[in-house]
Amino acid sequence: MKRILYVLMGLMGLMGCSNETVTDAKQETALPQLYPDYVGVTIPANIAPLNFCMADEAALRIDAVITDSHGHQLHSQGEESVDIDLDDWHELLGQNRGDSLSVSVSAKYDDGWHTYRPFSIYVSADSIDYGICYRLIAPGHEVWSKMGIYERSLSTFDERALIENTQFEGCVNCHSFNRGNPDNMSLHIRGKHGATLLSKDDGSITAYNTKTDQTLGLCVYPYWHPSGRYIAYSTNVTKQTFHSAHPNRIEVFDEASDLQVYDVEKNELLLSSLIKQDSVYETYPVFSADGRSLYFCAARALPQGDHQLDSIRYNLCRIDFDPATGTFGNRIDTIVNAAAQKKSISFPRPSYDGRFLCFTLSDYGQFSIWHHEADLYLLDFGNEELRMKNEEFATAHSAQPDSSFFILHSSFKNSPLSEANSPDTESFHNWSTNSRWLVLSSRRDDGLFTRPYFCHVDANGQVTKAFMLPQQNPRRFYRQRFLSYNVPDFITGPSQFDSHQACRVINDEYRKDFGVRKASVK
Repeated sequence: MKRILYVLMGLMGLMGCSNETVTDAKQETALPQLYPDYVGVTIPANIAPLNFCMADEAALRIDAVITDSHGHQLHSQGEESVDIDLDDWHELLGQNRGDSLSVSVSAKYDDGWHTYRPFSIYVSADSIDYGICYRLIAPGHEVWSKMGIYERSLSTFDERALIENTQFEGCVNCHSFNRGNPDNMSLHIRGKHGATLLSKDDGSITAYNTKTDQTLGLCVYPYWHPSGRYIAYSTNVTKQTFHSAHPNRIEVFDEASDLQVYDVEKNELLLSSLIKQDSVYETYPVFSADGRSLYFCAARALPQGDHQLDSIRYNLCRIDFDPATGTFGNRIDTIVNAAAQKKSISFPRPSYDGRFLCFTLSDYGQFSIWHHEADLYLLDFGNEELRMKNEEFATAHSAQPDSSFFILHSSFKNSPLSEANSPDTESFHNWSTNSRWLVLSSRRDDGLFTRPYFCHVDANGQVTKAFMLPQQNPRRFYRQRFLSYNVPDFITGPSQFDSHQACRVINDEYRKDFGVRKASVK
């Protein structure tokens, strides 16, 4: 009898979950309002299914029919969200690279079914990397509880922890990979067991003490040289303050900051007086695609006792770097003079093909994640005429190391990523290894939690509408996860990072010290 009861209950469950036929639907001329908003987006063929809900939450059921130009269809229906079959979705996308899909959405309300105007989803011929890696953290200010570094497959909904601070006492942050290589990672640990961990291709993990008697403090904000031999770091004396009545609730700022480059082979920090000036805040270093330039953000330091934080504005600057000798150039060029426009630049990220550089532009400061006005801009290096004009300008205004810090005002074309930006915060971002996709941090969803979005950038710099990281049931998932996605970065495959080995290294008292070498200029 009990077995029969279980079978009947199972059949009732199946009947309750069966699709309803969309009948007598009112034909709407408007496009459907969806959560997440996937209307008109461009996606890679290897992305997870774009499951969605109706945005208004009053819908009793939602139905979606996805059709390609050959007449092939996918059909999904659910009470809260559509749940598209993973294998069927990837098969359909694989057959339609470079083509569009038509999506017809119907929703059932108290007054019956409504069918909305169909919309298109474009399937790019450009694939996206295996996954992204990010820190998950509660949006707090001083105190943290559980946090970790996590890996998410972009073709499925699978997420796994690489390391969590439940395994040791401290904070994990500032993770960076060598051009998406999941086995070359720099990871900073703060707290009682503070260290910088370096993992290598052979699986080894070493804990370093990156503070030296010639630098301000520990190395943070890492970026790998394309050769893998060098890592650029900043060292920052960071503070934060609360606004009494301001939409940007918190201001995180530096009282001092410098740059240095770490030589992995020689275990030496390369220092230069040009990027280590007391009168300048230098931060967020990144190497160019060819490894021969170091880009960074720089602002004139406030006079001692001056607390006008909204007057600190960072420009995008560059210095030559010779990877063969580990030496720096003899001048600093200002590539984008944001301060002249009463704006400030943070998080520069060059594309790996050398064509573009994406950065965040806000009203002031360098910690744009709390700035609701922050947007992304794209610097296009592809215009050879502008490149020549800049080289001529730089030659005519060359300077010695002790000259004025700001030398060059660039005329390179830079423009906002209007299609990808939103009325709320866009901040940290990174490029896919084929330089065709950006992952960007945005608070457009609710103004509080940072979530990852993606947009396509073609070879001419044309940018598409950004779409949110897909989830199996997006509304339920994002409402139950009270965590922000921090510093998302692409990875080309699953990481072999051994969290147990890492925790043994972290909990061990041994730290390998950095050596120091004052690098000469070219």
